[in-house]
Amino acid sequence: MINFMLLVSRQGKTRLTKWYKSYTTKDKSRIARELSAAVLARPPKMCNFIEWRDCVVVYKRYASLFFIACIDRKDNELIMLEQIHLFVEVLDRYFLNVCELDVIFNFHKAYYILDELFIGGQLQETSKAEVLRACAAQDELMEDSKDEGTTATRSSGRR
Repeated sequence: MINFMLLVSRQGKTRLTKWYKSYTTKDKSRIARELSAAVLARPPKMCNFIEWRDCVVVYKRYASLFFIACIDRKDNELIMLEQIHLFVEVLDRYFLNVCELDVIFNFHKAYYILDELFIGGQLQETSKAEVLRACAAQDELMEDSKDEGTTATRSSGRR
């Protein structure tokens, strides 16, 4: 099971966090700071797994972002690397060549994609097409609600 997922820039700024286990706010910030420092300090040729506390941290760097996941010791690290890669591929298809700025300015969409893939720390959807279809449907709903809001504002302004 995934305990948490972090997206961290090369400068150490946390861009996205998702916690599947309960932690205090103080612990969350300490964990993010501690793991960011540990991952950023590692040379590029080193293994992408770190044994940390009673868990295993799996990370992968894509462009300027580090995708960091903390999993239970009994879970398979290579499968987690594949799941991170699946998340990156879906982000890449959705944003058409994703970059750090896409995640910063459209963080709600990145969270939505993450929530479509993982529920409660478990992989729920393996089909990239299905996740992208759900995201497209969500975008349509958002556009429809914006259109309705604009129409309601215009009609109330006429009175």
